Amino acid sequence: MGRTVVTTSIPYVNGSPHIGHALELVQADVLARHRRQRGDEVWSQTGTDDNALKNVRSAEAEGIPVADYVARMADRFVALNEALDLSFDDFVRTSTDPRHRPAVERLWRACERSGDLYRKSYTGLYCVGCEAFVDGDCAEHEEKPELVSEDNWFFRLSRYRDRLAELIEADAVEIVPATRKREVLAFLAGGLDDFSVSRSVARARGWGIPVPGDPGQVIYVWFDALVNYLTGAGDRWPDSERVHVIGKGIIRFHAVYWPSMLLSAGLELPSRLLVHEYLTANGRKIGKSLGGTPDPLYIATQVGVDALRWWLLADVARTGDTDYSEDRLAARFNEDLANNLGNLVNRTVSMVRKYRDGVVPLVQEQNLPAETLRRARAEAAGTIDSALRDFDFRRAVEAVTRVGDEANRYVHATKPWQLKEKPAELDGVLAELVAACRDIAEHLTPFLPAAARRISEQCGGEILPAPSPVFPRTVRPVP
Repeated sequence: MGRTVVTTSIPYVNGSPHIGHALELVQADVLARHRRQRGDEVWSQTGTDDNALKNVRSAEAEGIPVADYVARMADRFVALNEALDLSFDDFVRTSTDPRHRPAVERLWRACERSGDLYRKSYTGLYCVGCEAFVDGDCAEHEEKPELVSEDNWFFRLSRYRDRLAELIEADAVEIVPATRKREVLAFLAGGLDDFSVSRSVARARGWGIPVPGDPGQVIYVWFDALVNYLTGAGDRWPDSERVHVIGKGIIRFHAVYWPSMLLSAGLELPSRLLVHEYLTANGRKIGKSLGGTPDPLYIATQVGVDALRWWLLADVARTGDTDYSEDRLAARFNEDLANNLGNLVNRTVSMVRKYRDGVVPLVQEQNLPAETLRRARAEAAGTIDSALRDFDFRRAVEAVTRVGDEANRYVHATKPWQLKEKPAELDGVLAELVAACRDIAEHLTPFLPAAARRISEQCGGEILPAPSPVFPRTVRPVP
């Protein structure tokens, strides 16, 4: 049994969650559930980044205290836990979690002892959307960067370029997919500049964690926010595989800034960075500040959590952005779930009830017509393991739908409704179909836990109950 820590990035709370947040949360949840299913001891964690300048400005725009604004908006992210059927063990809110400030202060002191913190004056262009300094217009955000002149604390990032390059090249800090690894190595090859890790209390409007020993400064958002990974699992999970699930827009902070900070402090590095692409809507990047973005809470309420989770896993590309639409969601649900897996379970349970009074026959050792189905069942677990290791959710769920496809083909090939005069053959077919449904429930558990339970309730016993639809026949697009 291994030990695994799975974490998401933590979003700013300057706006309501959108479907892009749902993508990352569901991906991380699947990884955590899968490792638990395989016997690992797992800690999974998410949260919110409360101590950001953009949060302060959003509160000012509404004319309310920052703490009140942050609390209200963070609650909307908390609500995703139930709406998306998530299984996180911890939720870190950086402004109120009593563990967080001490963790930030410990990391600061450790980097200070290493000689990696110093003060200097500078002038630069600052993107509030990124909470980072940029060379020109920001490619991620539509707002113009601001010219800022301050005297702040800096971290000696430049000291760690060569060591980081060695670690990433050797996959000691593994970045998946490989295109993102090459991106980070190219960034490192261009050299590293030290980066600001504090801002003045005046510019922060007094919001944030004070710099230890320097009350006129608060700790800059990345040196604060990234420490949430220590706030939660912290040192209580030594020698574990530490997996960060992040979006491509913040790879520099997680693949360069964060491991450098940990090296400075003498702390354990992340094992793997799993980097996902963006979702778009009507070809446009989704973002909290852009307006008109798909709301995962609303979608889950209207069409169900199974439909939303499945689309995020089965339709979103591993590389390259994916455009979200209600029509695509409905089509994927109907094709894979209602018409494939749901239909298989319903017809299997109905036939066992009709022909054998619900009593499940024994699986026959030899069943030549079932060879292709048995091969799909035998290969599914290994394919899922391999695909999730490669951060390829499409390939993982295809292993489940392949079992459903082969089982439905097996029904058409054997025509059990014509075997009433051949009881041994009928028993073999029914037993094979029940076994396939049980396998589907097992394999579906990390992806659609509620649906997996419904299938198990209908197919898991030796005497099957009356059938009930696992999935509705159609999911209509959200109006």
